[in-house]
Amino acid sequence: MTNPELQRILDSASRAGLELDPAGAEKWLQAVDAAGKEEITLDHRTGVFGHRVAMLDFSTEDLAHFRTVGALVEIPDEPGVVETALSLSGSAAQSKIQTYPGDCDFFERVNVIAPTREAACAIIARVLRSKVMATLDGPTFRFIEAKFGEYPSDVVRDGNTLRAGSPIAWKADEVVAGRIEASTATGEPVVVTWDGVAHSPGWCKLDWVVADPVRKEVANASNMLDVTWEAPDGSITPLDGFLDPYFQEVYLDATSVPLFSKLAQHVSSDALDDYVGQLEKEVKKYLSHDHPNYGKAAKRMYNIFRLDGRYLEAAFLRELFDEPATVLYQLYALVRTIEEASGPGSEVEVATVIGQADQAILEVVHTLEGVEEEELVAQLLEVRDGITAAEGVNDAVVEQARDRLLNLVNNFFFDKMNALPELRSYMESVAG
Repeated sequence: MTNPELQRILDSASRAGLELDPAGAEKWLQAVDAAGKEEITLDHRTGVFGHRVAMLDFSTEDLAHFRTVGALVEIPDEPGVVETALSLSGSAAQSKIQTYPGDCDFFERVNVIAPTREAACAIIARVLRSKVMATLDGPTFRFIEAKFGEYPSDVVRDGNTLRAGSPIAWKADEVVAGRIEASTATGEPVVVTWDGVAHSPGWCKLDWVVADPVRKEVANASNMLDVTWEAPDGSITPLDGFLDPYFQEVYLDATSVPLFSKLAQHVSSDALDDYVGQLEKEVKKYLSHDHPNYGKAAKRMYNIFRLDGRYLEAAFLRELFDEPATVLYQLYALVRTIEEASGPGSEVEVATVIGQADQAILEVVHTLEGVEEEELVAQLLEVRDGITAAEGVNDAVVEQARDRLLNLVNNFFFDKMNALPELRSYMESVAG
């Protein structure tokens, strides 16, 4: 017998045109409520581990694929100097419920053992640059961007004013050169060097396009780094000033348990509340009238609800991620990935990129109909033609296709989420 609260959710789902499986929803509600007192759980068969709630949403079906991509993006260990723990995050860590995941997001804890903070900063600067240099381009990957260091002063770059203290984005050729050329507001030249900003690494992140020739797929793969310095006395200091919590991560190798355990004990006791608070700020941003993105808002709301005990609302949102229309959310990111994978100088196999474009077109045909289908297919065909054209993929066409896809995704999530009164009230309260 379905409990009355769940039945209310089922009724709202039915009104929204969603086929929410009562037995599946009930099973998940029982699992998340009885996941055990242990905060971290380990799958002894696969060696995968993570927060108990995150582990409920992870499927090991594509584990071999994720580990292959992980081998490309991970920062390697250096015995006695650098120790790491690589995990999946984002939609990749929720593969059991997100039939149409977006980017392939990784999160890596990188602990640098050094006598001083300055030495630790120099080590991470060396390690990151070496990683980029070793993975610039190949048949199955292409490096896109690194986030490393903070601007020491206000600069103008590519027509944009970047404030002192903001994170620096390095293109591939700039990492190779070890320098960025910019200017002051009055036009005087400014040179920012990789080693010159190493003393304040800030937010560190690496991005690639990766290709799977067997699947004929391309995707963005990112590695967000949480870099810490371990001093001789054993104290742990995050180099960006903040030790990230672990509520959404699925770690790929049980040998990382000792490092994870060492770092986890330094996570703030208020980490869960702080994490939920940060997610709510992001929800507010994505619900804004200026640039709404209801798909991203829905994903963050799901993470909030599954962590703070609002499991019924989470059960409703889980169903949205499995709907055919959410493939459009994946395509929104994919169109840009196709452009990056086929850009000038790319060594990624053309056949793989074309195969991904063909699959994107088929997904649109299966999902949409009428004028929307015709116009979006026409735009995607233009993107596909640009893969082999001498002038490359047209930026304007890419942006038009992405705008159309985002509009379709927004309409889908807005309509479905407003069908549940609790979600409607929550969105109204957060949006203010």
